[in-house]
Amino acid sequence: MIRVFIIESLYELGKMPYQRLCKHKTPWDISIAQLLQYPKTSLGFHLGSFLLQHNFESQPQLEDHDVFHVLTNIGITVKEEIAMQYYLLGNGKRSLFMIGTLFIGTFFYPVQWKFFRQAYQKGKKALPFYHLPYKKLLNINITKLQSTFLIQSL
Repeated sequence: MIRVFIIESLYELGKMPYQRLCKHKTPWDISIAQLLQYPKTSLGFHLGSFLLQHNFESQPQLEDHDVFHVLTNIGITVKEEIAMQYYLLGNGKRSLFMIGTLFIGTFFYPVQWKFFRQAYQKGKKALPFYHLPYKKLLNINITKLQSTFLIQSL
């Protein structure tokens, strides 16, 4: 589909400048093999499993993005990526990159508005979790994190 190609191309073009200009965190430098060494109920293990399942590598300074997928159980299709940004918007996260994604995504997927709105509402109901220091929480039970912050699957 052409809209998927356009959105993915825009993402790839914007990713590097976003990492350089907006992300000032130190990369985690943790391999998938190391993540899979965490207890099976931990955030770290689930993150490693997610990366392995989708044949992904963790992107330096963008590790939280994959954690959001794991915590919210939101998939990786373009439509789901947009929905996750709506979820995070509802949770209080704000960034120029996010606003651009929402604008472009809503433009290309207007028929998904109800799905996006549902994601936004679930994000609003959850306690703010978008800003947590996830590298320090990799050993925490994922179900405990989800219940503590009222994170519902989409």
